[in-house]
Amino acid sequence: MQMNDLGARLIAPAGLVVGALFGLAGTFVPSASLRGLFWGIDGVALIVATSLLTLHHLGRGHDTVAGGFLIFVAAETLILASGNMDFAASGPMFGAGAGLWAASLIVVSVPAVMPVWIRAVSAIAALLFAVVALYAFVGHALTPLSQPLPFFAYPFLALTLFGWAWTHYRTAA
Repeated sequence: MQMNDLGARLIAPAGLVVGALFGLAGTFVPSASLRGLFWGIDGVALIVATSLLTLHHLGRGHDTVAGGFLIFVAAETLILASGNMDFAASGPMFGAGAGLWAASLIVVSVPAVMPVWIRAVSAIAALLFAVVALYAFVGHALTPLSQPLPFFAYPFLALTLFGWAWTHYRTAA
């Protein structure tokens, strides 16, 4: 199953870029309603993009990478569902999403499909989100805006998403 049509070759990278940009922007806006809107756009764009990447990598025989993108779909679904909730109530769901983000980033990065720099940035993001998940799982009150984590993990996730977009666009062109 190859992404031969122009739309599919552009939709996945565009979704990753839109997701990264709106996700970061949502972290910095002071308004809860605007943050919810930005994170909603971010989540939908990333779910569409990583769903398409799952199919793309399955078609290329990269089953492990495809599985990693499928895990990302599950993670992003949890994150999207909790994005506009009261932060205190969304903590456990956010922690589960962060744990799945960490797993996804590692699974996509283990095979030598992505460039080394993307795999390294992804590994850093995975480690940081694994710490976030562990803190949430043991009952620490974390929110998506808690500092230092997960706040300082987002740039590594965004760089990974930009790297995936660049790699996919470059190889699909």
